Amino acid sequence: MSDVAPTPAPPAQGLDALRATEFGYLDEQGHVYLDHAGAGLPARSRLRAHAERISAGCFGNPHSASPASAASTALVERARAAVLRYLRADPAEYAVVFTANATGACRLVGEAFPFASGGRLTLTLDNHNSVVGLRSFATAGGASVAYIPFAGRELRISEADVDRALGEADAGGAPRLFAYPAQSNFTGVRHPLDWIGRARERGWQVLLDAAAHLPTNRLDLSRVHPDFVALSWYKIFGYPTGLGALVARREALAALRRPWFSGGTVQLASARGGWHRMTDDESAFEDGTLNYLSIPDVATGLEWLDAVGIDAVHAHVTALTARLLDGLRALRHGNGAPMVRLFGPESTRMRGGTVALHLLAPDGAVLDERAVARDSAARGISLRTGCFCNPGAGESAFGIPRAALEAANHRGTDTVDDYVRALGLPFGGAVRVSLGASSGAGDVRAFLEFVAETYRDRPADERGLPPRVHC
Repeated sequence: MSDVAPTPAPPAQGLDALRATEFGYLDEQGHVYLDHAGAGLPARSRLRAHAERISAGCFGNPHSASPASAASTALVERARAAVLRYLRADPAEYAVVFTANATGACRLVGEAFPFASGGRLTLTLDNHNSVVGLRSFATAGGASVAYIPFAGRELRISEADVDRALGEADAGGAPRLFAYPAQSNFTGVRHPLDWIGRARERGWQVLLDAAAHLPTNRLDLSRVHPDFVALSWYKIFGYPTGLGALVARREALAALRRPWFSGGTVQLASARGGWHRMTDDESAFEDGTLNYLSIPDVATGLEWLDAVGIDAVHAHVTALTARLLDGLRALRHGNGAPMVRLFGPESTRMRGGTVALHLLAPDGAVLDERAVARDSAARGISLRTGCFCNPGAGESAFGIPRAALEAANHRGTDTVDDYVRALGLPFGGAVRVSLGASSGAGDVRAFLEFVAETYRDRPADERGLPPRVHC
């Protein structure tokens, strides 16, 4: 079977029309938005619907029986049901916990998972820091931590390495957790969802980071059954921000043990008696007062996405990604040298609309990502530079030896620039361009023209660039 993907169909006409009606503010402002992996964009109709809802009703703190509280509670529960319905998750199997974001969902799992001596946390090297950070909870609980490395130049994870890492878990042994992203936020690689069933068959619990996957792909929890799914709603449809969810199997959720309690999570608590009783449903994981004015927008957002069609979004973004990849590969300096080095897949096979790259000088030197950030901003282009909170992907993409990474920790690396110097790198990260539902062919064309006009035959020059504040 060929590894080369078939040429995608042209972007759906419906999505192009959607750009004009729902995201017309981009063209009105002359803005080229290429940071969908950072955040989706809100549709105008949804912002209007939010304003109309909160101005037409009276909504109060849900933790009461008052009319205002009951109105909020009804909308929150409607949103929970909408999430399960969209993910095709059986309400008897899955529950929805509203969080601040995907990071908050991962933290809930990490802090309450019963890590213990003999247990293990296994991570793919391709993971966001919000998942990598679970290792702090694992080691504190006495569990070991292991990484599954990348294999090959496309920065994928090999099936053989996954099988080897998971092995056969001992029945009755300490709990083990396997965590990986459905789609990489660095390279756009889509990792196989069938790893979930293979891991669970061997006694592992599975945390799936779906934050980068869900904006352009379907996730069907009637077909795959991760124990935990972390997501952020603003990644999917731009609004509301400050809201995510942990979608968890009820059996897995019941086995978690929270290290504290708070308002909203308990049925009863005694200050002087020194005891408390947690609630017996998902509210045991929702600290304090929920964002009850915005949670209803999750339901309307999913209805909007259903009307647009996630399969149409997927086809649209795949076609635009193919154009982008083809255009980047074609960019050349006057001496024939390539202007771009791509990280990850160069075709659309099992990859999303997130493309990481280096821009190159005519002699092959990497152009400083800070210069690209400055120059693109001056052209009204929003993109992202750095390592995108995915250190494993960055370290592997840039070919940094493990010994150098370990040594850098002992060389007084107080700033990002100190760290980059300690590693001996001439650059501090990559450039990331990412596409979404509101993207159009004009955005791809504008970026390719920007690169050609700004950097063709331009030598590397780091003068006048600010210090790096993140990697």
